[in-house]
Amino acid sequence: MTRGLSRERGFLVLDSGETFPGYWQGAGQVDERAGEIVFNTSHSGYEEIATDPSYFSQIVVLTAPQQGNYGESDTFWESNRIWIDGFVCVELQNSARDGSWQQKLIKARVPILTGVDTRKLTFTLRDYGTPWGALVRGDDAKKALEHGRRLIAEKKKLDLDWVYKVSVKEEQTLQGKNPRGPKIAAVDLGCKSNSLRELVARASEVRLFPSRTTSDKIRAYNPDGIFWSNGPGDPADVKQAMETARELLGWKFMFGICMGHQILGRALGGQTYKLKFGHRGANHPVKDSLLKQIYMTSQNHGYAVKQETLPKTVQVTHVNLNDATVAGIYDPTNKVLSVQFHPESHPGPHEASVLFDFFIRQTL
Repeated sequence: MTRGLSRERGFLVLDSGETFPGYWQGAGQVDERAGEIVFNTSHSGYEEIATDPSYFSQIVVLTAPQQGNYGESDTFWESNRIWIDGFVCVELQNSARDGSWQQKLIKARVPILTGVDTRKLTFTLRDYGTPWGALVRGDDAKKALEHGRRLIAEKKKLDLDWVYKVSVKEEQTLQGKNPRGPKIAAVDLGCKSNSLRELVARASEVRLFPSRTTSDKIRAYNPDGIFWSNGPGDPADVKQAMETARELLGWKFMFGICMGHQILGRALGGQTYKLKFGHRGANHPVKDSLLKQIYMTSQNHGYAVKQETLPKTVQVTHVNLNDATVAGIYDPTNKVLSVQFHPESHPGPHEASVLFDFFIRQTL
């Protein structure tokens, strides 16, 4: 039984001209916003998705029809805030039993559109790619499109280094839980909390560095290993990080995830390119020829490393079994391992967390 379900109309509009009607939740308590439109096929994990910094400037479409149906808890958050610019789904729990997730989104002023034909929308996104779009209130599609395009034009004026927007601005030191473990430098490109938990559990100390940290500062810390985190946007637009990574090649072992993987791939001499509609979900199969395993993985990215541009020292050790894109590389000469998926795993399968163990072994 619904409780206070809004019947106010709204639209998700795409810059290509398509409009998708639905019900606007939150009335005047939430903002109309623009962003990149992406879809995620996970059946759970709406809290982790919304609080993942990699979703900066993105409106997320959930393909699983029911959302918010197991409540919410801050213990599952992947950062200290909600980063998404919109939440689109078929149904959002708001009953006498529970409406806590909807209220949490409204408190953060995140626009919510329910009752959307997400199947049709997902097919459109698969055909069109990753478009810009906007969530707007109203019941007139033409006016909604005009207003949405103004919001999109304004949003596109933002600095394209999205990583810098979500990264810490000052160094932070975390006490590790393993006194005999290594000291790890972690470069924050939009780091998820669970990556830090995985590192802290294995390390004696973890120091988190801002995205534009120079190699000299990391050398001065003298870590046993260096971690490069996930993050949002186009790796080609990230300032300083690639230069820092390139200057540290071969010094201490480095492990990268998602954006960190792309930055390390570019530092090694490879190129990156934009995928048509990206990989976002918790059920992507990956073949790991390094540890001789096949994982079901959690993924969230819109770019990939181009295999044919990598130097001969680099081994492609992980392959996405859905489309054969590069899912991981290993370069023992330059002391680099990086993967395009999320071994910190939340939300999603946990078996790929053994890659953190591999990283730690290389630092001891």
